[in-house]
Amino acid sequence: MGKIFYIFGKSSTGKDTIYKRILHDKNLNLESVVLYTTRPIRDGEIPDVTYHFVTEDDFQRLKRENKIIEDRSYNTVHGLWRYFTVNDAELDLEHKDYLIIGVLHSYLSIREYFGEENVVPIYIEVDDGIRLQRALDREKKPENRKFTEMCRRYLSDSEDFAEEKLIAAGINRRFVNDDLEHCIEEIRTFIGGIQNGHESQSGVV
Repeated sequence: MGKIFYIFGKSSTGKDTIYKRILHDKNLNLESVVLYTTRPIRDGEIPDVTYHFVTEDDFQRLKRENKIIEDRSYNTVHGLWRYFTVNDAELDLEHKDYLIIGVLHSYLSIREYFGEENVVPIYIEVDDGIRLQRALDREKKPENRKFTEMCRRYLSDSEDFAEEKLIAAGINRRFVNDDLEHCIEEIRTFIGGIQNGHESQSGVV
């Protein structure tokens, strides 16, 4: 039976970069699960690779067909944005390991759907001051400049990833991204250890 390795963390923790690097590590041989979203596509994103970009009508149709595994919605300054996972026959957990990126709520839903023994949390942490500076630097770029949305996302993280919620979810192990290469190597070793049966989901056997 395969595993789903689930990367999540607050905004601007570098989880997108970590996800891409880990996913393309041929030694780990992980498959991606492409999530669905109703938000507009951003520069540099590739349809059906970054996300499946769909409409609100598509979301409602999939919901009626009972194909949605988990979903979350955000009332942004640009309107309602949904992110969700669909049971669309992409997953073959009998024979493959997967890497997913998301948030705590979606991790818990995926874990409930597939079973705690099959879903491994990889929680990324960064000092809040460093996160804020990273977010600000990103939004200063001419193609971004969505400062209101940046602030909403930053404040929302405090509630969404409150320490009591992480403890209740059993998130004991954290990966601190104050050095990207070191953090990636730590995660590589962790995943490889589980795949080879040398490490448990929360630490060394």
